[in-house]
Amino acid sequence: MRRTSVFSAVAFVAGLGIGFFARSAGTGTLERGETRAADLAAIEKLHRADIEATLTQDPSLLINLWSDDGVKLGVPGPAVVGKKAMREVYEKFRAEHPDFQVLKYAPEIKDVQVADGWAIEWGYFEGTYKISSRNNPVSLQIKGLRVLKRQSDGSWKFARVAETN
Repeated sequence: MRRTSVFSAVAFVAGLGIGFFARSAGTGTLERGETRAADLAAIEKLHRADIEATLTQDPSLLINLWSDDGVKLGVPGPAVVGKKAMREVYEKFRAEHPDFQVLKYAPEIKDVQVADGWAIEWGYFEGTYKISSRNNPVSLQIKGLRVLKRQSDGSWKFARVAETN
């Protein structure tokens, strides 16, 4: 009888262990896959908003792309830190160049890595713009590395952006 109790206890513990590992291997993978798919869909929504904001050059739309503590590198002068500073930079540029137009903006994201509420992506960004109607269009291609931050509502915003020619 004692042997049966020990065997039953070992079988029970083994069953719990197998069940736990089977659950974490199966269901956990499914949940992680669903979370990754949701994250990538939300990141794609941010990409579409980025294109719209860049093409329209609407300062409010541009600001809404950023997390509160966002940092933009690659602009003339020091890094732009925080939404307030971003707004000032966007509004100042708009005031200095009221006829500025983005004719083309085509991001080509090469890789996105998502982990623990953060995403890192890099890619090439092609664009064509005119400073004013008197100027010829200028085309450029820049390289960029962007760090994105998941927001509490599941959306994503730019947290750090570094760009170079």
